[in-house]
Amino acid sequence: MSRFFATGSDSESEESSSSDEITPKAPGTTFKQSLLLSDDEEDTKRVVRSAKDKRFEELTNFIKTIRNAMKIRDMAKCLEEFEQLCRAFLKSKNIVDKEGVPSFYVRLLADLEDYLNQLWEDKEGKKKMNKNNAKALSTLRQKIRKYNRDFETEIASYKENPQESADEEEEEKEDDDDSGASSESDDETGDDGVSAKAFLKKKPEGVSEASKFLKSAKGSGDESTSSDEDEDDEDWGPDTEESGSESSDDEEGKSKSLATVFLKKDKGADRPSVKKVDKKKKKKERLGEFQEGEGEDEPEGRWEKVKGGVPLVKEKPKMFAKGTEINTAVVVKKLNEILQARGKKGTDRAAQIELLHILANIAAENNLGQGILVKIKFNIIASLYDYNPNLAAFMKPDMWKKCLDCIDELLDILFENNNIFIGENIAEDSENLAISEQQPFRVRGCVLTLVERMDEEFTKIMQNTDPHSQEYVDNLKDEGRVCGIIDRLLSYLENKGSTEEICRVYLRRIMHTYYKFDYKAHRRSLGLQGETKSEQDQEESEGEDSAVIMDRLCKFIYAKDRTDRIRTCAILCHIYHHALHSRWYQARDLMLMSHLQDNIQHADPPVQILYNRTMVQLGICAFRQGMIKDAHNALLDIQSSGRAKELLGQGLLMRNMQERNAEQEKIEKRRQVPFHMHINLELLECVYLVSAMLLEIPYMAAHEFDARRRMISKQFHHQLRVGERQPLLGPPESMREHVVAASKAMKMGDWRTCHSFIINEKMNSKVWDLFPETQRVREMLVRKIQEESLRTYLFTYSSVYDSISMETLSEMFELEIATVHSIISKMIINEELMASLDQPTQTVVMHRTEPTSLQNMALQLAEKLGSLVENNERIFDLKQGVYGGYFNRDQKGGYQQKQSYQRGMSGQNQKGGYQQKQGGYQRGGYRNQNQGGY
Repeated sequence: MSRFFATGSDSESEESSSSDEITPKAPGTTFKQSLLLSDDEEDTKRVVRSAKDKRFEELTNFIKTIRNAMKIRDMAKCLEEFEQLCRAFLKSKNIVDKEGVPSFYVRLLADLEDYLNQLWEDKEGKKKMNKNNAKALSTLRQKIRKYNRDFETEIASYKENPQESADEEEEEKEDDDDSGASSESDDETGDDGVSAKAFLKKKPEGVSEASKFLKSAKGSGDESTSSDEDEDDEDWGPDTEESGSESSDDEEGKSKSLATVFLKKDKGADRPSVKKVDKKKKKKERLGEFQEGEGEDEPEGRWEKVKGGVPLVKEKPKMFAKGTEINTAVVVKKLNEILQARGKKGTDRAAQIELLHILANIAAENNLGQGILVKIKFNIIASLYDYNPNLAAFMKPDMWKKCLDCIDELLDILFENNNIFIGENIAEDSENLAISEQQPFRVRGCVLTLVERMDEEFTKIMQNTDPHSQEYVDNLKDEGRVCGIIDRLLSYLENKGSTEEICRVYLRRIMHTYYKFDYKAHRRSLGLQGETKSEQDQEESEGEDSAVIMDRLCKFIYAKDRTDRIRTCAILCHIYHHALHSRWYQARDLMLMSHLQDNIQHADPPVQILYNRTMVQLGICAFRQGMIKDAHNALLDIQSSGRAKELLGQGLLMRNMQERNAEQEKIEKRRQVPFHMHINLELLECVYLVSAMLLEIPYMAAHEFDARRRMISKQFHHQLRVGERQPLLGPPESMREHVVAASKAMKMGDWRTCHSFIINEKMNSKVWDLFPETQRVREMLVRKIQEESLRTYLFTYSSVYDSISMETLSEMFELEIATVHSIISKMIINEELMASLDQPTQTVVMHRTEPTSLQNMALQLAEKLGSLVENNERIFDLKQGVYGGYFNRDQKGGYQQKQSYQRGMSGQNQKGGYQQKQGGYQRGGYRNQNQGGY
């Protein structure tokens, strides 16, 4: 027998196993005493752990540090620890391959990714971070996303059932603890299969009822603490019992050989799960004992189960004491008492609204008259508006429904009782709320203000609802009810309101009408009728067209309004409505006569947004009518700014904090237009680019060798340069690529290819089908493409021909001979084309006044040398302090003199090209509005 098994002392076993830790042997210990295991020696035993336990413990320590850093938002610490965790996991690869990825590791990866995504979306929190944390957040987010790709299946399974994953983790930890403490356990499995330790851990059967109750009470109290503390508390009981029972069973341990202590024990695979189930059963039993104890104590009235938090008020507070005579004065006094709490800290706003409803019912039951009822209704609606103290917050659906119902009820009372006078100028002292035959009711308040606030709340609700959800559609259905309330108020104020109030309510009605296309009026104008009998009857029963309503309301405001703002908004809405329904000349004339473009930059931002929307709609209307130059001029400033989305109030662009702080961002969000009023930005850009193409391509062909050629549209040229820089030209996909491809085809005079790029199934679905008169717009586009392609062809290839037949041109571009004759005649008159028409033979005879390519290059060299001489002389004059010579020479013509044989330049100087010949409204206020608030 080896010396290892002969002596069972800890010191000898440790000397033989390792030379690092040496425990001195106490002198005088006998062989018998060395076999005995005291409690002190058991505590100081060396723990033998497997490689798996060591690696997993290292991972767990890193995870704990990361979670602590997450709690305090220390991203730099998180990044550092995560990198160390990844290295430690890489070292544990062999163990992980055998055992599988540990659940606590998967859990951390999932939680950390969710945590980082949440921080990334929190813009306010990111702004408050310091530079190191913000940089670490960005780096860690990229790393975790890349790292988690290797664990996608494990993370997905964890997210499907996070509770089971957490339980497995706890069970694994318990299993590790049991395997790690195998050297500590001194119990053995007997013949009957029950271990000594399990036997010792059993509770004694005879437990008093009092101790049961105390334990259950303790267990119920511990529910508020964390789950880890609960498990620790549950483990205390068995450990203390075990320590007491071990001392009595020491004699059995003396006779056992110590070899059994170090042998591995065959544990059941389901032991951890059984242990977990036992813990859950114990908790349930304790809760059951507590409920039984509660039921036994109920007759004595000692115990009562109460809910946490503020105690609920079971009975409604009584409005008036018993026997109080309910009259107007008492109700008004009670109303003032309720209103005194309005706005104070700690006031329950919902309870206040409920009290006002109860007071209204009491006034109605006691027949105190409609005057007091109207006053209470005013205060109920005001309290509903005050329910959300935050200005940016919107009303909840239930409060919104209550608000609409209350306003309807108030209008019902006002329509039924003509003897009620309401107004803001009525003082509270002069109110008459009591029933009197001589005097009518006089109530202080303004129903128009309530309806205006209701309209603003409706706009806020639409702004804060996801436009692609069903909820937005449901909320939009309430617009019919809102418009109905405004119409009822309109008819009420037309009889009893002042001119100023009528103008205000008319503007509210206009704002709900101007952006809607009237399809029924459009069908009637085309001579079409409804498809079914019901549709025809509905059209006959309906009242005026929207154009007639807009005309009547706007003209009243033009004549009666004294404030510039209401009149300006009415004019812009009227122009928008004309443009939307393709009434181009009325819209254009109204814009030019109003002179709004001169001072619109001084208006407030919402009016400027309305102006921008009107100009855009005017440009789209001009495009539909074939007025390409007018359409381009109207859209130029909005599109060239690169901020069309922001200028139209349809969203905010990402900017630096220096340009716009958080408060300004909130204000601008409140100015946004609801989604159902948006103008399609892709359609807008397409209209602008196609207009620019039809103007720019012929102009570029006419001035190909002109060094001083000016761009009509910078954005269009930018798109052309982007297309040219592409190394591989494939078939066009986006709308911009289609326009660029069409432009290249038009440059070559190939109108059919250009037409196929502009009008096809993809472009139809994206753009052209969105117009009301789709077919007419397509036909107009084909016609314009043919005409401009003809002009481009003549400009490009005129130097090749001596003469060309108009019949040939007519066949090439599929145009009538009269149209070809008209286009060429205009080009000759404007001196854009140096040619003459031979009428008998129907041919165009070209004049050889065009410079050759060598002459063009010589001209460009001469111009550049001239500008160089001018710059040198200017510098010389500035040094000498003499300014006359340079400017006098410039006035005489000098180096700026044009050559007589430059193609079309004299005609261009006379006419001013496309840039100099602009209309009145094109260079007005909306050009300058980029320098203002918007």
